Amino acid sequence: MPLIRELLIGGTDVPAASGRTADDINPYTGEVYAAVAAAGREDVGLAVDAADKAFAEWAALAPFARRAIFLKAADLVEGKGEEVAELMAHEVGGTRPWAYFNVALAANMLREAAAAVTAPRGDVLSAQEEGALGLAVREPLGVVAAFAPWNAPVILGVRAVAAPLAAGNTVVLKPSEDAPIACGLFVADLLREAGLPDGVVNVVTNAPEDAAEIAEALISDPRVRAVNFTGSTSVGRLIGTHAAHHLKPAVLELGGKNAVIILDDADVDYAVDAVTFSVFMNAGQICMSGDRILVHESLADEFTRKFTAKVASLHTGDPAHPHTVVGPLVSVAAAQRVAGLVKDSVAKGATVLIGGGEPAGAVHPATVLTDVPKDAELYYAEVFGPVCVVEAFADDDTAVAVANDTENGLTCGVITENATHGLAVARRVRTGIVHINDQSVADEPHAPFGGVKTSGYGRFGGRWGIEAFSNTRWVTIAAQQAHYPF
Repeated sequence: MPLIRELLIGGTDVPAASGRTADDINPYTGEVYAAVAAAGREDVGLAVDAADKAFAEWAALAPFARRAIFLKAADLVEGKGEEVAELMAHEVGGTRPWAYFNVALAANMLREAAAAVTAPRGDVLSAQEEGALGLAVREPLGVVAAFAPWNAPVILGVRAVAAPLAAGNTVVLKPSEDAPIACGLFVADLLREAGLPDGVVNVVTNAPEDAAEIAEALISDPRVRAVNFTGSTSVGRLIGTHAAHHLKPAVLELGGKNAVIILDDADVDYAVDAVTFSVFMNAGQICMSGDRILVHESLADEFTRKFTAKVASLHTGDPAHPHTVVGPLVSVAAAQRVAGLVKDSVAKGATVLIGGGEPAGAVHPATVLTDVPKDAELYYAEVFGPVCVVEAFADDDTAVAVANDTENGLTCGVITENATHGLAVARRVRTGIVHINDQSVADEPHAPFGGVKTSGYGRFGGRWGIEAFSNTRWVTIAAQQAHYPF
């Protein structure tokens, strides 16, 4: 019997006004895991009502009281590892290691949010008038529209709300239709259990065919004062356009076409381990996944031989199996899309070093390609699956040119045993994030997280997240009466 979940509005679980529901499908079995309420415009309005009414009281709540809620939520999520593992396996085909990684990072994000609540905010300014005091004060914006994706559901569901709440805002959260519980309702349940007041977080789930309408209704509501979205570049363009039309600030963390550069002074065995993690963690369904592995020609043969052997050893299939590394993609359609990219590349001259072939349902084989030409769609498209391209380079200039040959600019890894060499290369790569002597996938809750170019703008994490979801207000205090010319 599938789970039944309703909308969360004003602290109450309620059905959609229309009574409609949407199916939440297990990608590995193809069975219906849950049925969730399918919201319409009326429900969006009610959710914003609730958030707007809760704003003043939440913003005025003592910082230490707000901090206590985040700290309790962090402790609670750490005790829910098994629940999260089961939920993510059913909703998105997540493996157990990936689920527990979600739990650990989400807990740390909540603790960072707790710290941000009581961190110093604002500046004391030099004033023009004698005896006057100037202040630049950070204040919450109001209601924030938050959009959370399915691929790292607990991490990104928590990230969608943590900084806005810590800054004193209230939130209406629209989770992905592919993980409405894990990246939406579960996060809200967690915060409710930790003592979050009613209406501070509201969750609006929807049917896939209604996604655009729900997003537009939420962003266009005049009581919504800011937007944050994590997801694909194509959808991010639409979200950013809506926000700009209504003159609302937005934080957009979008897709990546990420390179891992293995310099001639790298440790090959370490590089193999690092790249395998970068490419195949969560079956490549991470915005930071390594799509392009650029290897210095002096190491290319050894690296490729060892890397393909390691890839061949990866356990693939059932996400519930404790040894599975490459589980199913989020849907059969997603697996077919990835397979289509591989077929197109091969038809245009690419060589399959390992993998390829047809998916088994939503499970796509771990695949490594080489010699992918520029006219293949895969050369520039974000894979978002367990596929990478290995390419040799002769010098640093070539490696940097290839790494930058993309409209995206999210993250990059530069693997080397020489930090000076690595830094010199890293500074030339145009991404929002770069890791020297490490691969491309990393996230720390206190660090500024985000991309450049079509990978988005704005930053999550630490004080940057607070700044993104608050306004700077200039306040002056005159210690004596001023004199006026008339």
